[in-house]
Amino acid sequence: MMAEGAGAGPRLAELLEAGWRLCEEVESGAEPSSGAPAVQEKVRKGLEALERVAAMVAQLDLFSENEELEEIASADLKYLLLPALRGALTLKQVDLSRRLEHLETARAHFWRFLKHCKSYGLGSFHLPPATASPSGEEDAGTPSLGGPAAAQHSLLAMASNRQAKIERYKQKKELENRLASVRTFVESGQADEDQIREFYILQIQKWINTSLEEIESIDQEMVILRSRDTVKQPPAPPHGASRPVRTPLKPFILTRDAAQAKVFGAGYPGLPTMTVDDWYEQRRKQGVVSAQSAPQRAPGISDEDLQKQQQEKKEEEDDEETLQKARNWDDWKDTHPRGYGNRQNMG
Repeated sequence: MMAEGAGAGPRLAELLEAGWRLCEEVESGAEPSSGAPAVQEKVRKGLEALERVAAMVAQLDLFSENEELEEIASADLKYLLLPALRGALTLKQVDLSRRLEHLETARAHFWRFLKHCKSYGLGSFHLPPATASPSGEEDAGTPSLGGPAAAQHSLLAMASNRQAKIERYKQKKELENRLASVRTFVESGQADEDQIREFYILQIQKWINTSLEEIESIDQEMVILRSRDTVKQPPAPPHGASRPVRTPLKPFILTRDAAQAKVFGAGYPGLPTMTVDDWYEQRRKQGVVSAQSAPQRAPGISDEDLQKQQQEKKEEEDDEETLQKARNWDDWKDTHPRGYGNRQNMG
């Protein structure tokens, strides 16, 4: 591998220093809001500088998966921080329409940084999954359990997560104290190689804790954003197709036959008239009723004959009691003439 002085050059170091400095200024929160134009300008410039550094580091092939931590030159250790710095600045972008995209990008940067640190043995931590699980849980590959086993598993996971956070908090305070004592020598240019190496390793360990916290926060925010997007989507129709809008019917007079239609049409010129057959035919063309729904009538049969046929059919299908009443009525009409018993108009 190449050391910074041999192949990287001072320009690469200056770009990293500029991006790192802008990241620290944004993280310090000197401005009242991260959405302030001055803050967003620093974010833009910082990302631009770090992206150029990333392209140059990839071209120089500074790091290899086959090498050990001791093989990396002390001056090159700071380039391991590159993905973490890019992730931190990516999170500071305030474009709400692209928030989910920024979260995914920042998470990928943090995860890449943690993966490199894990491969070099820098820090003892559990590497999160490469992508966020839909439920927002860190261990997406853990099989789901049920009943008391699920409750026990959840309690153990919560206790383990809480203990890990406590340990990270203690490490963070200890790292800050050790960094403060070494930073003075490095920034003044009086530090030797061992102090420079210790300074960058402490910085890497500090950013390991930061990256783990940021990934946990990102996963939770992504779950909220995806749930909100799901709620905003309109519900789909039950069968995947919308119901056609029916045209409202105009009022009309429904008559039994054509002759009756002429009578009502003459009396009510403001309303159209329509026979039952015409109405069924119109509805059939509109697709509201099927052809089998329309009443079937043989040619040459009048409405009165059709009613008699329907009455006879009904009597045939009726029960014995109805048939017996019909027979009694017929017998009574045979023995009593029309108008029998009506004596109101007699003198």
